[in-house]
Amino acid sequence: MSKTDKRIIGLLTEDGPLTLAEISERLDMKPKAVFRALRRLFEKGVISSDPATRRYFIEDEEG
Repeated sequence: MSKTDKRIIGLLTEDGPLTLAEISERLDMKPKAVFRALRRLFEKGVISSDPATRRYFIEDEEG
């Protein structure tokens, strides 16, 4: 798991659910880099997203 992945998980654990833009802003990272990390985490089943709100959350919270 990358440093970015861990930062995103930490952020979502504390403040989630959040949108891509909110995560990018809080981590001071480009949205494209955050999106790649979110996709990896989504594919591993660590996080999920709500299609209606476009917010990401830790899978255990709402899944």
